[in-house]
Amino acid sequence: MLFYSRDFFPMNTDDAPPPPPIEAAPEEKPEVFREGDVAAIEYFKEAHSLLRHQIAKVIVGQDLVIDELLIAIFTRSHALLVGVPGLAKTLLISTLAQALNLQFKRIQFTPDLMPSDITGTEVIHQDQATGQRAFKFLPGPIFANVILADEINRTPPKTQAAMLEAMQERKITVGGADHKLPEPFFVLATQNPVEQEGTYPLPEAQLDRFMFMIYVDYPSTEEELEIMRRGTGGKSATVRQILGSDHILYLQGTVRRMPVAEHVLRYAQKIVAATRTKSEQALDFCKKWLTWGAGPRASMNLILAAKAHAILRGQVYVACEDVAAVAPSIMRHRIIPNFAAQSEGVTSDIITKMILDRIPKDE
Repeated sequence: MLFYSRDFFPMNTDDAPPPPPIEAAPEEKPEVFREGDVAAIEYFKEAHSLLRHQIAKVIVGQDLVIDELLIAIFTRSHALLVGVPGLAKTLLISTLAQALNLQFKRIQFTPDLMPSDITGTEVIHQDQATGQRAFKFLPGPIFANVILADEINRTPPKTQAAMLEAMQERKITVGGADHKLPEPFFVLATQNPVEQEGTYPLPEAQLDRFMFMIYVDYPSTEEELEIMRRGTGGKSATVRQILGSDHILYLQGTVRRMPVAEHVLRYAQKIVAATRTKSEQALDFCKKWLTWGAGPRASMNLILAAKAHAILRGQVYVACEDVAAVAPSIMRHRIIPNFAAQSEGVTSDIITKMILDRIPKDE
């Protein structure tokens, strides 16, 4: 049994010694464009068109989906693709990884998948020379640059939590030891919106880690005819590698260093604040139709995605139009319509469009 003196727990807080002074953190200077960044933006604009050309050898259409996947990659973020089976979501991601010359791994999520099936595990390894035994870590499929998490909502929350740590921290923990994931690292997940039997819906906290929720829609008539011609033919296309990991890492730094005007920052902030029902900036229809609004991560993602959107078009500046272009896929899974909205057929996409129509871009 332990006994403590009265001095260990002072009865009067006035007798306690004063806390040490808090030193102010050194002021960090904002990053500015490097000498080669402007030339790099022009280079990546040309590379963007080459990437689209290579992917089009395999994938018909889906131009907006491809651009949003590239934006997620160039901003060091993750994306969730939602669409019915048979829309080539898996083929699109694997083709993109080939064109970017990145290591690609596909993980098919099932209800019996365990965290160690993704992260890896420790095994007992015996040294043949000395006979000594020690634990050795065998890395799992998550140790790759591009991870296709196929039907991510089919695995239990425990396995989803392991994926969440990898997405957020870019490392995994096994046996109390941290193992860093390779750079660059992206999780491109798919989700089937139709069949909900045997699924574990992703919690809002995990959905918020995805920059984009991308809807993959049906092809047009002409696109479907071209798909039929290619899919039933005997010739397979070869995808040429356009960008490597060094290019992507440099572009990620370029996106971070790209300057943003104050009025563009305020425009993005107004879009997000309009969804918060208890905020003074909330719009009337948002108060009527939303249960929950978007958080600060949405504001940051709007600016980051707008930067990459501008770079893909060869711009050295970010405009409000760039923010508006990426807003639907960023806000789609971050605002929650209430029962009144659902009963009237009002979706998050409709609410986002109304917000963009209401908030002026030229302020």
